[in-house]
Amino acid sequence: MVQGGEVRMGVGSALMRVVSPVLESIAPFVPGETFPHYFSGLFQNALVASVLVTIVAGYLGSFLLVRNLSLIGDGLAHVSFGGICVGIVLGSSSPLWFALVFSTIAAILIFEMQRLEILTGDASIAIFLTGFLALGLLVLRLSGGGISIDVEGYLFGSVNLTSEKDLDLIVFISVFSIISLTLIQNGLLAVTIDPLAAEVQGIPARGLGLFFSVITAAVVVSMVQIVGTLLVTALLVTPAATSQLVGKSFRSCLIWTQVFGLTSVIIGIYLSAEMVAPTGSMIAVVAASIFAVVGIYQSLVIPLLNPGNN
Repeated sequence: MVQGGEVRMGVGSALMRVVSPVLESIAPFVPGETFPHYFSGLFQNALVASVLVTIVAGYLGSFLLVRNLSLIGDGLAHVSFGGICVGIVLGSSSPLWFALVFSTIAAILIFEMQRLEILTGDASIAIFLTGFLALGLLVLRLSGGGISIDVEGYLFGSVNLTSEKDLDLIVFISVFSIISLTLIQNGLLAVTIDPLAAEVQGIPARGLGLFFSVITAAVVVSMVQIVGTLLVTALLVTPAATSQLVGKSFRSCLIWTQVFGLTSVIIGIYLSAEMVAPTGSMIAVVAASIFAVVGIYQSLVIPLLNPGNN
């Protein structure tokens, strides 16, 4: 970015200066006709953004499953779509910032309504999901627009169109979320397992819950660019759920979540590039397929191989 004769580099551009030479050195060994372009320069932003989002989504998704909040990702994704539509109508060059504001407010309200027992978590998520999705569609209609290519990209993902501004936001959210989750991990698990004991120990349950809600909202917004509003669960929940089929502890589940998530993204991007298919949809299909294969192996194959353990 150039302003006043000075070159100002965003956090995404700074990261790419470090990562780009590494990707370019790998490109000659990457299979396929189109997929190597994700390493050689044309779609490097897309690949880096996808990997970052997958790492943080897997980390967050493991906590969401433990806290029985797997649906909140889908709900906040639809809320973010309402913010994106408002941003598009107002002519914003980066509607994801509007999505971040909308999702953060909704996440905090959902948490407070659940804490005060005004509504159950599922009910509040459903209300915000449908309300903000309808708001987005209504704003588009009243502005004289409709489901354009840009809007469709936010619905189903448009990773190949990741701009420098989008990458800046994704990198910032990813780094902030990973550091934050690492710092609050022990307290968050304590509050989840035994809220009363955690409160006696002086752990601020409400503060942790609010902070976790904000992190969740931010991560969901960063995911919208990759897999789209309608497919956020594919990266936020599916790899984490798959890891619970094989993991023996929370730590092992965190590791397996990264394995399954990154595998889904790399294979999904490869197949979409070579088959000229929607990237977000392909990633979701691959993630679901991995879950099915692991589930069948764990429930059918292992019992047959070890009949004495049943």
